[in-house]
Amino acid sequence: MSVLVGAVVALGMLVVVPAGLRLVGDPALDRTARLWPVFAVPGAVSLWLPRGTAAAVPALCYALGTLVLAAHAARRVGRTRSLRPAEAALLTALAAPSVAALALVAERSGHELFGFGPGILALTVPHFHFAGFAAALVAGLVCGAAEGCAGTAAGMPADRALGRFAALSVPLGTVLVLAGYFVGDLAELGGALVLTAGMWAVALLSRRTARRTGPDRTTRVLLTTSAAVLVATMLLALSWALGEATGLPHPSLAWMAATHGVGNALGFTLCSLAALHRLRGAASSKGRTV
Repeated sequence: MSVLVGAVVALGMLVVVPAGLRLVGDPALDRTARLWPVFAVPGAVSLWLPRGTAAAVPALCYALGTLVLAAHAARRVGRTRSLRPAEAALLTALAAPSVAALALVAERSGHELFGFGPGILALTVPHFHFAGFAAALVAGLVCGAAEGCAGTAAGMPADRALGRFAALSVPLGTVLVLAGYFVGDLAELGGALVLTAGMWAVALLSRRTARRTGPDRTTRVLLTTSAAVLVATMLLALSWALGEATGLPHPSLAWMAATHGVGNALGFTLCSLAALHRLRGAASSKGRTV
């Protein structure tokens, strides 16, 4: 399981974070995305080193990069003074990697953090890259797209309401799952329910976007794939959280990493980001043509 989790985390560090940052449309984040390998490569290297100082030092380098994102979130709040749903989701996405990096540094050092051992910390790192960063970012972007289409066929009131719900519930669910680590399994189950509802809202919006006439065939396939994967992977998340809270049979952590984790990383995150980049490119080309 450690090899699989390490590969998923490396994907998040090296590919998902910079690709996501470029979708925001903020010049400061574009610059950070260009510099991101300076932080991400040492972070990825740390995953494959034995626990101890040799692994903790490059992990700290990655943590510095995540603090840059957190600082950008703080500046953005001061500049925009907005907590609209789409903005709240984006701020969550910018802050989440710093939580992952904190867990990474402790885990690579071989130390406990808040009473949690290296095993749980190792799983916290991908959770806050893919649920904390990627899912919150995608939720914010689809919410912003629905709001931006207000008054058009693509911006129906139902889509706008669904986008706001996704942009609020995905970050809230992620935070509640984290709080469940400290409070108990029932609280974690509540967080899983909220997060699943938000992710399924993202899936529904992705499917609706795929069924419209604008996206090309490849983009429609990517959006449809991401939506279908979310339905399955979040059912797995619910089954695991329910089992932990009630004692009912449920998948093991190794099985969850191989199914829920890999599915969300490849089927949801990469497909969603690729589709959003294609949609953004098509919109830019249309604007230049006009």
